[in-house]
Amino acid sequence: MGIQQPPIISQWYRHLDKGQSFQVTAVDEEAGTIEVQHFDGDLEEIEVEDWPDMALETIETPEDWTGPMDDIERDDLGYTETEMQPGDWAEPLNETSTSQESEERTEEED
Repeated sequence: MGIQQPPIISQWYRHLDKGQSFQVTAVDEEAGTIEVQHFDGDLEEIEVEDWPDMALETIETPEDWTGPMDDIERDDLGYTETEMQPGDWAEPLNETSTSQESEERTEEED
């Protein structure tokens, strides 16, 4: 039982027979190879002609997908929040409100 779809760059797959997870990092059509990086960091090239015969399934991106990747900077992850400080943990949650509601609350507090 092989996979019916062509390899998709950045897609994660799992070997059904081995249980290993990997991500397709590149497809070189001229060389006829598919470059993958396993979750443990190992790099491998797979022949394009072998792809349809492999027992694979697509999977969701692992929760900690940065483990095998080299030189990942925090800014590369797309997080926009700054780091929390211990003092922030005790603060109540701020509800989102309209500007008018905020003004009304400010007037009431005065």
